[in-house]
Amino acid sequence: MARRADKTQANRQRMREAAQVLFTARGYAATSMQAIADEAGMSVQSLYFTFGTKRALLSELLDVAVAGDDEPVPTLERPRVRAALDDPDPEAQLREQARLAREIYERVAPVLQVVAHAATADPEIHELWETNNAQRAVVMERFVTALAAKTPLREDIATAIDVTLALLSPELYHFLTARRGWEPARWEAWTADALVTQLLPAS
Repeated sequence: MARRADKTQANRQRMREAAQVLFTARGYAATSMQAIADEAGMSVQSLYFTFGTKRALLSELLDVAVAGDDEPVPTLERPRVRAALDDPDPEAQLREQARLAREIYERVAPVLQVVAHAATADPEIHELWETNNAQRAVVMERFVTALAAKTPLREDIATAIDVTLALLSPELYHFLTARRGWEPARWEAWTADALVTQLLPAS
């Protein structure tokens, strides 16, 4: 039974990997379920049985890329996120936020670009994009609330959330790394410094 479950999970991962290769190379709209099945070396019936729809496949691909695994643990309950939220040092929290964001974007940036491009023409993918943005806003609100409990903020909480969302946005990460050639580590360091400067009171 365990061996069968492992095989099922491995096949699911193969399908996701095949989808990511084709989505990033061809785009979402131009990639068929048959093409994904062929890339994965599996039948298209297996692909449909596993995911149901192409949108569901893209949604899971995005979720797994954000999390770094396929464990059903919400972002705010993950150990490193909990540790950052509980860290009594405000600056340490912000620098860990930047580090976590960099690690996520290194995994998820190609998938996010697929979603962003497809969202302009596909209402279902637009909904997926908006859901992702809403989830990110909830996480950032929780981080800012935790920060405000540790120290006075430079601005009010609503403004602090907006600043955090802007500095940690996938759009800014993509612009600086993909378009301006920054290394992810440079983006992390710059973003951490910007968060500290913009959110914490002047020393």
